[in-house]
Amino acid sequence: MRRTRKEEADLSQIQTSLEVFLEDYNRNIPVGFPRASVAILKKFQSIYPSIFKHGNTWSIALYRKKVIDWLSSYRNAD
Repeated sequence: MRRTRKEEADLSQIQTSLEVFLEDYNRNIPVGFPRASVAILKKFQSIYPSIFKHGNTWSIALYRKKVIDWLSSYRNAD
């Protein structure tokens, strides 16, 4: 079942687990953008602990753009 725009917007605002964030991030990332993994997201979280004000929870609205930017530079550093 396809989600409505309102459901997508509501989902992006909630705090969720790393696994749910990962699934949503990879499902909605444009073709050609680097995909994330649990290990990569844990690395991101360890580098930027100060942005995780709600502990070990993730939010598409808060972290998606930051992960995209970081992941592009992280992949280029390999």
